[in-house]
Amino acid sequence: MKKIKLGSQGLVIPSIGLGCMGMTGFQEGDIYGKADESEAIATIHKSLELGGNFLDTADLYGPFTNERLLAKAIKGKRNEYIIATKFGWEIDDHEKVTWAINGKKDYVKKSVERSLKNLNTDYIDLYYMHRLDKNTPIEETVEAMSDLVKEGKVGYIGLSEVSSETIKRAHAIHPVTAVQSEYSLFERTSEERGVLATLNKLGIGFVAYSPLGRGFLSGKIKSINDLPENDFRRAIPRFQEAHFYKNVELVEAIEAMAKDKNITSSQLAIAWIMNKGILPIPGTKRRKYVKQNIAATSIELSIADMQKLDNIVPLGTNTGKPYDEFSMGLLD
Repeated sequence: MKKIKLGSQGLVIPSIGLGCMGMTGFQEGDIYGKADESEAIATIHKSLELGGNFLDTADLYGPFTNERLLAKAIKGKRNEYIIATKFGWEIDDHEKVTWAINGKKDYVKKSVERSLKNLNTDYIDLYYMHRLDKNTPIEETVEAMSDLVKEGKVGYIGLSEVSSETIKRAHAIHPVTAVQSEYSLFERTSEERGVLATLNKLGIGFVAYSPLGRGFLSGKIKSINDLPENDFRRAIPRFQEAHFYKNVELVEAIEAMAKDKNITSSQLAIAWIMNKGILPIPGTKRRKYVKQNIAATSIELSIADMQKLDNIVPLGTNTGKPYDEFSMGLLD
């Protein structure tokens, strides 16, 4: 698989990553339906076999169970994988999420030690701040992250769901390698707010999570009843009646274009992102889909193809907010 530079600090990765969140449940229930540990581990191994060795996780996922799953999957082959994990959502000593954001120096140091232990490794390739702590100066958080790089516990640092102003302040303290935010044909806020322009100017990579619009762009969701009863997407405006059926119509137009190219709508949506110089990290817990996603790296789109997709879902299209009200309030 083609390798790319993520940012300008020296990190080289495959042109697509693997989002691992859905491979384990949360304390509140499963994400994207029931998880299967053996199939999840097989999916990670299949990804490596196909050249996809960049894995994305976080201490929040579980909490901790996702990192522990990765530890099982990479055992004996740690150096063959590039691991990204995140901190910031506060987790207490009883492994309960408090739902506060904590970017204080002592919490950063506590978090990295827990992640190192849970991943059963002595270094993390890319360490993200999961959300901005609005009560702690970003400079304090990034100084603590910078210390981790100097100590050899972290290779590169990143931020998630932050504004241009926060990125500039952080980058002035320690070079930021990557910013991760939701980005897809259905979610282009980072583009609208000028974040992508800021990243390009500063030489920082952009990592797109939920590149399939939380599964919508796969074309497999035609009715709200296609989602399991306890699926958290049911609470997201994008999947609620005010937007749902309009979004289905958009997906059907994308599917028609994909069919003409003899590819899936998922592959078309992923190729669109890569064509914009952005790294997608589609999440899956099944070998079948990791193979499909990686195959998208060889799809070439013309300028006309890109324009056609932009005409189907123009910049500024309201497909519904990506989170509930509480979670939207935590974005920078």
